[in-house]
Amino acid sequence: MTPTQRTGGLDGEGPGGGPDPQPRTRQEPGVRAGRSAGHTPGPETGLAPEPEADPDADPDAELEAELEAELEAELHAGFLAEAARWLHGLFGPEDRATAAVGRILDVGSGPGVASRALADVFPRAQVVAVDRSAALLARAEARAAEHGLAGRITTRRAERPEEFARSGPVDLIWTGNVCRHLGDQQAAVRSLASALRPGGLLAVAERGLPPRFLPRDIGIGRPGLQARLDAAVEEQVTARRSRLPGATSVVEDWPCLLASAGLVPAGSRTFLIEFPAPLDVPVRRHLHTRLNGLLTDLGERLDLVDRLTVEQLLDGDSCTGVLWRPDAFYLTAVTVHTARLCRPLAPSRTDS
Repeated sequence: MTPTQRTGGLDGEGPGGGPDPQPRTRQEPGVRAGRSAGHTPGPETGLAPEPEADPDADPDAELEAELEAELEAELHAGFLAEAARWLHGLFGPEDRATAAVGRILDVGSGPGVASRALADVFPRAQVVAVDRSAALLARAEARAAEHGLAGRITTRRAERPEEFARSGPVDLIWTGNVCRHLGDQQAAVRSLASALRPGGLLAVAERGLPPRFLPRDIGIGRPGLQARLDAAVEEQVTARRSRLPGATSVVEDWPCLLASAGLVPAGSRTFLIEFPAPLDVPVRRHLHTRLNGLLTDLGERLDLVDRLTVEQLLDGDSCTGVLWRPDAFYLTAVTVHTARLCRPLAPSRTDS
């Protein structure tokens, strides 16, 4: 049976202005994230293919997206801290693990919350946060300084998978939701593997279970809205992947992909992230942003009844809206796959 990790809610006031009931576990800021979570089943990474420049882009909208990225990162804090401790254990007993990890790469770091979690668990390691977004890397630097880790966490901007290896050799690589945004996922894993030194570990967090936050019957529209939203998102992800540069279809069997990159699978673990009802204001705001992104992104994939239902859920003045509903919750699961480099990799044709 796959082990799971529960995490609780954020402290804060409820929608009515009074304090929410105490969460099961207090959260600290954590995990990386990208743009609005409404666009895909998981947060986008800063290493996703760069869109064409939009001269009419709204700087305020970009700032809002970055702030939402950081909020989503903080929602996953408990998961990241527990995942980092699990990775520490894969290196052996306490003293041996601490001594074995001197350099860590956090690929797709976003605002650097995963970088902080890894730096806390591996106190002798230097951590390099890698992302495409200069703004999010600036937040990673500020976060490191806030927690007294400026001397141990550095940042580097990267655009393409072949740039991963330029940070090597490293003892541990963490990457969350990066490969799904790259056309050739197997090639991306090989690039990551090439940055490891012998004995090093690659940890890939990909997919799991999509977030659930509504009951099957919410009293408006047709029952089963959440399931239909999930299905529409999956269709959209498939269509977007087909348009990625170098798009290659692979069976998303991550232990197999890791083995095909020359690594030896070292185990997978699924972490449950749970915020039970009633939700705090920050979690509700995140769900509101997610639903707004889904409505914008899915467009004609939703029928009229479901579109109107989502619009009702987004109504900030309605008691049926997600900002006020007492039955709204947040439940998702993230699976982390690990593999170890046991001997130096032979240069690939793309390396020559």
